[in-house]
Amino acid sequence: MDVKIIPVENNSGLKKFINCQWNFYNDDKNWVPPMKSERKKVLDVKNNPFYQHSEIQLFLAESGNEIVGRIAAIVNYNHNKTHNDKVGFFGFFESIDNQDVASALFDAAADWLRKKGIDTMRGPENPSMNDEIGLLIDGFDSPPVIMMTYNPKYHIDLIENYGFQKAKDLYAYQLIYGKFQSDKLLRMQEIVRKRYDVTIREVNFKNKNQLKKDVDTFKDVYNAAWVPNWGFVKWTDAEMDFIAQDLKTVADPSLAIIAESKGEIAGFALALPDINQCLIHNKSGSILGAIWHLLTKKKKINNVRIIALGIVPKFQKSGIDSVLYYELGVRGHKMGAEFGEASWVLEDNEMMNRGLTSTMNANVYKTYRLYEKKI
Repeated sequence: MDVKIIPVENNSGLKKFINCQWNFYNDDKNWVPPMKSERKKVLDVKNNPFYQHSEIQLFLAESGNEIVGRIAAIVNYNHNKTHNDKVGFFGFFESIDNQDVASALFDAAADWLRKKGIDTMRGPENPSMNDEIGLLIDGFDSPPVIMMTYNPKYHIDLIENYGFQKAKDLYAYQLIYGKFQSDKLLRMQEIVRKRYDVTIREVNFKNKNQLKKDVDTFKDVYNAAWVPNWGFVKWTDAEMDFIAQDLKTVADPSLAIIAESKGEIAGFALALPDINQCLIHNKSGSILGAIWHLLTKKKKINNVRIIALGIVPKFQKSGIDSVLYYELGVRGHKMGAEFGEASWVLEDNEMMNRGLTSTMNANVYKTYRLYEKKI
């Protein structure tokens, strides 16, 4: 196949990069169209604070007059400082089911990364570990939940045939309200509450000053709790503020909670209503369409995603996480949620995997994979 790779250099190219995603999913009933304005915001190198410490180059693949693929090459300098390596990333990958197209895109990304001093390419990350990551490799029978990825199954072959190998798997657990509140969880959270004098409070979205303090608490606990995790990179203050602005528009205060032990911050948890259940109907990806479908269908949402949970290192073996999980389950159910997704969880995070399966009767129902290859 005659394939031409074109670097994206201007707003016209960026628009094509965003819009071409619709070329690959028109007949896929489980694809949730992204909001085009949200994608533009993520890729805005002038205003997204991620690019204060990182670089990105977008590429389009054309055959004739048709766009047949796209990819982003990313250098996250904070990642390389944190992990003392030379890893670059690919993201926002799309391709028709054709190895020539996919290989040409990976070649372009690898060439650009090598010129930046990179020796390993990993992905997909869109554009970082703190955003949407991973290739769906199992669980194609249902749509993705909010801020999780989705792709055609043939992407697995396109990536592996290029020579990529598994770097790490990420699990998405399904929680069912009737099974989730096991006797073990009920007993555990009651004991922990009494032993550590645990209180739960909601993030204050109405008071601007208090909200800023609570967002800072989330950032500090998240950065401290997740340091041991593979591939983790701390959020900068600017990045946290940036994402908080987006989350504030979809978050429910009752699902953004902070745990305190005798008045001391012990941990936090954040779950989001799965607005993908509404956005899946927004076929155009327009902001007005998104608003309409949210207004008319939000009451039918029956799923929440536990997007983040962090425990201050001092309290990490206390069991306070069980209190947070219990609270999210009860609060989500009051909103009408019968299901929950805890995602993503690293395959080798034994403590979290064990807790979800043995304490909350959760099961892995989707698996995502990060790949890497020496370049």
